[in-house]
Amino acid sequence: MRIYTRSGDKGTTSLVYGTRVPKNDAKVEAYGTCDETNSMIGLALSHLHAEEFPEKKEIEAVFHRIQTILFHVGAELSTPAGKKVQWKLKKEYIEELEAVIDKWDAELAPLKMFILPGGHPASAAMHAARTVARRAERKSVAVEDVHPFVLAFLNRLSDFLFVAARYINHCLGVEEQPLHPLQE
Repeated sequence: MRIYTRSGDKGTTSLVYGTRVPKNDAKVEAYGTCDETNSMIGLALSHLHAEEFPEKKEIEAVFHRIQTILFHVGAELSTPAGKKVQWKLKKEYIEELEAVIDKWDAELAPLKMFILPGGHPASAAMHAARTVARRAERKSVAVEDVHPFVLAFLNRLSDFLFVAARYINHCLGVEEQPLHPLQE
């Protein structure tokens, strides 16, 4: 299979089942932003090295599952209305995110103020992935007849990525930077 097909050279692309739509269609915007989120997660993980992060294998296993589910979200978004979705989203996927959020958050100091995104490069990239996940959620709201699990998963995913960023900094002993009022 060739990487290029030339079928999108005029500004259209195919949804699942071959339906052609403009590349700025709400579905394409939504699943494309999910793909961006997935790529940002991959970038974040690439900054973790086993010699400095003993929890790397655990976190990679968690994220492998999440990235796979995120592909399922994209499949849901790229399926035309009224057609059978190949990879069904399940409520358990959202519950899995919540379980890991609760587990990792239990190890973190409670937040008493806003924190600035940053710290270890993996943590900073997780914060960037979080903002892209929020955009994917906003784009998905515009999709007609979007499955409610899509919105719930993306909403929880951004919460998860926030906690993951904090958890990585915590595990590596990197101090979070609180937001301070501007000095006039």
